Amino acid sequence: MSTDLTTDSTVRATKRMRYIEAIESAIWEEMERDDTVFTLGQGVSIGGFFGKKGQKTLAEQFGTKRVRDSGITEAFMAGCAAGAAMVGMRPIIQMGFAGFSLIAGDEIYHKLAKWRYMHGGKFELPAVIRLPGGHQDAAGPEHSNSYEVLGMHMPGLKVVVPGTAADAKGLLKAAVRDPNPVLFHEVRSLNFTKGEVPTDPDFIVPIGVAEVVTRGDDVTIVTYGHMRKESVAAAERLSAEGISVEVVDLKSLVPLDYPTVFESVAKTKRVMVVNEAALTAGPASEIAARIYEEMFGSLAAPVARVCAPDVPAPQTIRLEAMMRPTPDQIVETARALVKY
Repeated sequence: MSTDLTTDSTVRATKRMRYIEAIESAIWEEMERDDTVFTLGQGVSIGGFFGKKGQKTLAEQFGTKRVRDSGITEAFMAGCAAGAAMVGMRPIIQMGFAGFSLIAGDEIYHKLAKWRYMHGGKFELPAVIRLPGGHQDAAGPEHSNSYEVLGMHMPGLKVVVPGTAADAKGLLKAAVRDPNPVLFHEVRSLNFTKGEVPTDPDFIVPIGVAEVVTRGDDVTIVTYGHMRKESVAAAERLSAEGISVEVVDLKSLVPLDYPTVFESVAKTKRVMVVNEAALTAGPASEIAARIYEEMFGSLAAPVARVCAPDVPAPQTIRLEAMMRPTPDQIVETARALVKY
């Protein structure tokens, strides 16, 4: 990790680090804070899939009883998480790729999501399932998935998608401390992007609180994850054209901060929802429907969606680049909205 320390506007010390380093920093701090926290997954004892050269690993610091390697056994890992959480542990499970959570569908969407409810709240289920996703490295149809909508559809789960290194750390720490299971959809394409990350071990980002990243009066962009960066880039281009854009980064999809979304839409009267997931029946569809239900009388234009096309992820870099929404698409959509 970088050793340069800075201080932000709230006089909070920060360190510049990569997104993936921020996630590891969160795990490290939570394992130091609470000895019921442990991590299980593929390669976690050597620093995850990318390893760690010349730096102390979690296993060296906390031992292999709390940093446990697993085979490619997603159902086993999620089942362990449910059982351990029921008896007072706080597991952090590394699934490898979000798409393989389907192999653990029963353990995640039935056991973790429903057992606290089914047993009358007699126990908590404080488990974190790390689900790296999105389009990156032409990994292909089974590895490049944005399945965050599944957690939205299954009551009992919380769902977060951090779009910056600071949010990756703060949301993961909040997820570890939450008494409910949290699906932590880290974005693979952001792994090596850098940002200022607070070093305070008590720093968390509350789950369910959106951030207004840029202020504007003409169009609202509701987004999260990798699309935060693309939306901000589009907003900067549109500003030069005299179109004022408000970018709302949701950060979490369950719970979803609809009051912040509605407040922005009431001001701009035009809105698009931008996500990396597929268009049909994806998160953008649900968010757009809720905006129509609550804000129909305030809208000056139809709610727009900018999403990935409904096709399996390609396994070539050139075709994969066509999957993820771009600033160009966002700019064109905003121009169309302001013409209404």
